[in-house]
Amino acid sequence: MADFRKYSDKIPFRERSETPEIALELSLQPWRAFRPDGVIMFSDILTPLPALGVEFDVVKGRGPVISSPLRSLEQVAALRTLDDPASSLPFVAPVLQALRSEVGNASTVLGFVGTPWTLAAYAVEGKADKHCMETKKMMRRDPELLHSILEKLSEAMAVYVVHQIDSGAQVVQLFDSWAHHLSPGQYAEFSMPYSEKVIAAVKRARPDAPLILHANGGTGKLDQLCKTGADVVGLDWSTSMRAARAEAGDGATLAGNVDPMELFGGEAAIARAVERCLVESDNSGSARGRHILNVGHGVAQGTPEEAVGIFCELARRSAATLAEKSKAAAVAA
Repeated sequence: MADFRKYSDKIPFRERSETPEIALELSLQPWRAFRPDGVIMFSDILTPLPALGVEFDVVKGRGPVISSPLRSLEQVAALRTLDDPASSLPFVAPVLQALRSEVGNASTVLGFVGTPWTLAAYAVEGKADKHCMETKKMMRRDPELLHSILEKLSEAMAVYVVHQIDSGAQVVQLFDSWAHHLSPGQYAEFSMPYSEKVIAAVKRARPDAPLILHANGGTGKLDQLCKTGADVVGLDWSTSMRAARAEAGDGATLAGNVDPMELFGGEAAIARAVERCLVESDNSGSARGRHILNVGHGVAQGTPEEAVGIFCELARRSAATLAEKSKAAAVAA
């Protein structure tokens, strides 16, 4: 968004995300413009890492950079625990509390965290790497070291999710943005069990808070994603929504999965993509399949802002149409 770039062109990322007044403004910008059903806290999946002792910076043109990647048991042993996120991450609660106050009941406030696998991969690589090379080497040469990192991160993320809920988040998403680096077998060993640990711990502490699990590159892993205990499974666009619905069942809640590039195609193309996604999500034809319409990943930089507005408006119209069909079907029954 042009309004967002007024900040991002001048203020470093961590200053933006760790200054409550700025983070609140950036959180509210898309909500004011498009009135989606969810408003997301402006933050990053790496935000909690410094509280554990893993410092990072976001370098323009390069992305996140961790100057001291985790490569040894000594480093893992030196990691701090996230015992008091209110003190070690003091900017999180004010942002979420202010968001709840600003939007009231007009929208749902969402928090988010990275999954242990994705955070571990960043922490081991020290940067974004298209081959995930150092982490894959560790996976093969010293899997116990990688498991020890994942265990530490699981414990911390469970605490962090609960802190977000207690601070005002009504829903929290676990975002596995590097799931696509893993084969189904690797996902079963190095990602799914640790996402399950986070979800189970949060459910024990805050059983009424819905959790979303979104895995980028979820193709081939749908059966695992549907068994993690998450309330919602988020899907990228490389997954067939029809296949996902068949795998998850009519009672499951799915989120996604329109290709973000469809937003470059004009209103007619966006409308076709929305309709196709909704039709495929409801295999039964009875609007029983619960579905959060969304793109299958983030909105790409350069997407026309009016296209996002069209997408949101089509979502609202489609929801109204489905509600009317469901009501008519109930009356007929």
